[in-house]
Amino acid sequence: MPIHMNEYMARPMSRRQFAGGAAALMGALAPALCGAPSRKKGWQIGCYTRPWDRFDYRVALDGMAEAGYKYAGLMTHKGAKPGLMVTMDITTEEAAAMGEQVRKRGMETISIYAGNFPVQKSVEAGIAGLKVLIDHSAVIRCPNLLLGGTGKAELVAAYYKVVAECCGYAASKGVALSVKPHGGSNATGAECRKIIEMVGHKNFGVWYDPGNIFFYSDGKIDPVDDVGSVNGLIAGMSIKDFKPPKDVAVTPGTGKVNFREVMARAKKGGFKRGPLVVECLDPAADAAAITGEARKARRMLEELTRG
Repeated sequence: MPIHMNEYMARPMSRRQFAGGAAALMGALAPALCGAPSRKKGWQIGCYTRPWDRFDYRVALDGMAEAGYKYAGLMTHKGAKPGLMVTMDITTEEAAAMGEQVRKRGMETISIYAGNFPVQKSVEAGIAGLKVLIDHSAVIRCPNLLLGGTGKAELVAAYYKVVAECCGYAASKGVALSVKPHGGSNATGAECRKIIEMVGHKNFGVWYDPGNIFFYSDGKIDPVDDVGSVNGLIAGMSIKDFKPPKDVAVTPGTGKVNFREVMARAKKGGFKRGPLVVECLDPAADAAAITGEARKARRMLEELTRG
């Protein structure tokens, strides 16, 4: 059963994020700024924790490393509430420990999906919450914080006001912000372009998701036709496939997405290097079988990007 991230809503922020973490944050900040993966490295092929989220995230990291990945994306895992690894409610020390777990397996963190921030309370609360998530990303040494947008029309203006207010802060921490096609007001590339233009900051881009283009259009919009609408804006890509009627729990390359053509058109539009992070795989009976699917996805992407 696929997990749809808009189901995760931010919880009220506890006071502990504002106390006791400053020293740990400053200690981790310098490595975050100088050691984050760079677009100069070419394609950064990675995998999110999501396919293993019936297990603790360490099992997912073990699987990624065994499958040959050098980059990890932090998203969901078992035992967390609301299912996400990185939230406003974890401590600076907990965030730092996650980053260390990635590095001890010979990988770098390339993307974090941390859900929503409490813009439903107020713009000020949203800004405070998003800044906590940015701080966690810096401590983990992750160069990109992925946002899902909001599915509530009445919150769209406030949500992206929060993003606009935080873009400079994120840049100062060595963290870029991005939004993916994710339903609601950001279901297509064209809608994401409007959002990027509305925010109007160079530290905010599109994290393209071809599987979601199919998913949120009920299979009616092909990402091959859609991807050109975000030419010049793509900061990274969630490698996600799709099978009708509404399934994204699919190993990339086995579904309806024509990744070769999507990538060709994305390259033509300027996306010639950067993160390609596998988000979903076919469901499997155990962690080892999931790792096998992850290995297939890595090989597909390496073949696709070769040369």
